[in-house]
Order: sequence, then C-alpha cells, then structure tokens
Amino acid sequence: MQLAPSAQAAGWGAKILDTCASTNAEALALVHAGVSRPTWVVARTQTGGRARRGRSWTSEPGNLYTSLFLPDPAPPGCAAQLSFVTALAVRDAVVAGAPEHAARLRLKWPNDVLCDGKKIAGLLLEGEMGRFFTVAIGIGVNCRHHPEGTEFPATDLAASGIDLDPGALFRHLSGTMLFRLDMWKRGDGFAAIRSDWLADAAGIGGRVRVRLETREFSGLFETLDADGHLIVTKDDGIRETVAAGDVFPLGSA
Repeated sequence: MQLAPSAQAAGWGAKILDTCASTNAEALALVHAGVSRPTWVVARTQTGGRARRGRSWTSEPGNLYTSLFLPDPAPPGCAAQLSFVTALAVRDAVVAGAPEHAARLRLKWPNDVLCDGKKIAGLLLEGEMGRFFTVAIGIGVNCRHHPEGTEFPATDLAASGIDLDPGALFRHLSGTMLFRLDMWKRGDGFAAIRSDWLADAAGIGGRVRVRLETREFSGLFETLDADGHLIVTKDDGIRETVAAGDVFPLGSA
C-alpha cells in the first residue's frame, strides 16, 4: 500500500496493518499517540468493523478497509460535510483506476457509492473533542467481495467487471481525497462539493422511501440544501428536510 505522490508531498502519513479490530478505532487512537498530521490507517482485514448506526461491516480479505485520521479538519459544525467530500473522493478514485466505467458510478445520500445501482462502498465518520477536534473517516470498498442479503443491494468491483485491487485503489484514493479536501477548504468550499455531488447523485427526481429513527415516509427526492440535508416533497405535498436517515429508491419520476 503506497500513498499517491501528491499525498506524500503534502506530508500525509500511512499506517499499514495486516489486521485490526477497526481502522477507525486505530485512527482515533493516533491523537493519543501525539500524531498531528493527516494519516491513513489501512488493514487487510478487520475483526470488528462497524458501519452507521452501530451496524457491523463484513471485512473479508480482498476489499479495501481504511480510515483517514484528520486532526482539526474544520469547525465541528462542518464535520458532517465530510461525507460528501469523501464520497466524491471514493468515486474519483475508482474512476482514476477504471475511467471507462465512470458512467456506472453514482452517489447515494448520505454516504454510499453505487455501481449500477448497487452499493460498492460505505463511509463512517467519527469525531472526538480533545485538545483539538479530530475526525476519523472510515472507508470500506468492496473490491473482491460483498455481503449477500443486505436490505440495500450490494456488489463488488470484480463482480461488476472492474479490475481494481485494494492497493491500487488506495493509492488513487489518497490523492483524490487530498484534492477534494483542498476543494472543500475546511467547509468554505462546500458549495462546490455539493454541486459536484449532485451531478453524480442517484435518485434525484425520483421517488424514495425515507426511514428515520421513529417513522418512515415516501416522496420525491428534490435536491440537497446548502448544508447537505436531503430535501423531499412527501406524498402529502409537504416538503421535508432530512438531516439523517436511510433512503431507498422507489423509482424515477
């Protein structure tokens, strides 16, 4: 596993592991070890990988399991925007390695990457407030394996005819993540990030089912607001802004 030349030039670090419980946990621990520069943690396998809302993440060898440790990336109120920054960077990385497949890749709110409508990558942001605000961005990309029987269909790059191994993908990702973070400008450049995300968004103009912690509703996926929240016109005609939830497509308008 090697960093892209641009990431090396920027002084970013990398910690390569054969196995660990969670790359996010390893990344967050770096602050206690006195690390003060952006650092990638990459593992061949995870024994305790986790996803959003406490769900587990299957971690077979052959996929990419990595987390980026970011010390003081932005004011805490902007941290959620990193989901969009990272999703774009993951898509960019796959396109860099397999440009002929770019049209097949889409972004699913709030933090998934799809190929032909099926999930190939997911993200998990975790933050800690200590001497300074720290974020770990966990990234899992299905390169050779994918889970079966998931609520939202999943696939992997190999099954989709995309030949991109974890090492090559990580090298591209370390460069595209640097590019997108520079574009984001600690939150000041989110308008440009939002615009690029919307250009590759899955389901805009289509009907979706939105599941929140206490209720569900269906409606038309209109857009994202200036903060990245989902805007849905519900079936009853009322427009709703969603800050967090799960979204499932119901068809195109």
